[in-house]
Amino acid sequence: MSSPDELLKLAVDVAEEAARLIVERRRGQITVADTKSTVTDVVTAVDRESEELIRARVLAARPDDSFLGEEGDDVNGTSGVRWVVDPIDGTVNYLYDIPTYAVSIAVEVDGETVAGVVVDAPKGEVFTATKGGGAFADGKPIRVSGETELAKALVGTGFGYDPARRQVQAEVVQQLITKVRDIRRIGVGAIDLCYVACGRLDVVYERGLNPWDYGAGALIAAEAGAAVGGLNGAPVSPEMSIAATPALFAPFHDLLAGASPLRA
Repeated sequence: MSSPDELLKLAVDVAEEAARLIVERRRGQITVADTKSTVTDVVTAVDRESEELIRARVLAARPDDSFLGEEGDDVNGTSGVRWVVDPIDGTVNYLYDIPTYAVSIAVEVDGETVAGVVVDAPKGEVFTATKGGGAFADGKPIRVSGETELAKALVGTGFGYDPARRQVQAEVVQQLITKVRDIRRIGVGAIDLCYVACGRLDVVYERGLNPWDYGAGALIAAEAGAAVGGLNGAPVSPEMSIAATPALFAPFHDLLAGASPLRA
């Protein structure tokens, strides 16, 4: 069994290679290869190429590990180590050439995330963390903002692809927008979590994120001092993910939980 630092080193090397690939491919023409949950939930050929590269590199180095990617078939290994991968987080941004999208790799040991990396591909910014080892951006330690007033909180969120879910999410935003400084929609769940980690956002929340979206980012945020969880004491899950500077978690949680569409 490798240490979290050793697992992180491999994750960073592979994520940076994948980031270079997707940036290079973006110089050409990008088209939709397929859709998933709805016609707006798109996949490009580069999503698949990036995931295939990551899977090949990881399993060549660690053939007994498991692999969970957004686009391909799962690999069930025997080592107790699982790699949880989003080959392009922010595919719609990528499709439209909006220069914020990321490669996200989390590494779990016996079900616990012990290492994570998120590479903001266009910027080349690399966020990393290991369990108990702190969080870093380009090798420098990062911490949450420390904001304590909800009215001054800059909040990030995202929206699902299903129209009915978007309707509910819009109604929630309508109830939150007057209680906080402002709301940002960056379009990349992993980047949202990293931005809480380094103080560029004070809070992020989103329903519908998958393990490959939040696996690395949630660890990075937590290791930077964020409070991370779901609603009513639940852990982060596709049902809800919240990350906030510690003084804001409880008041924001209560505000969010009280939003009428969530109560319905």
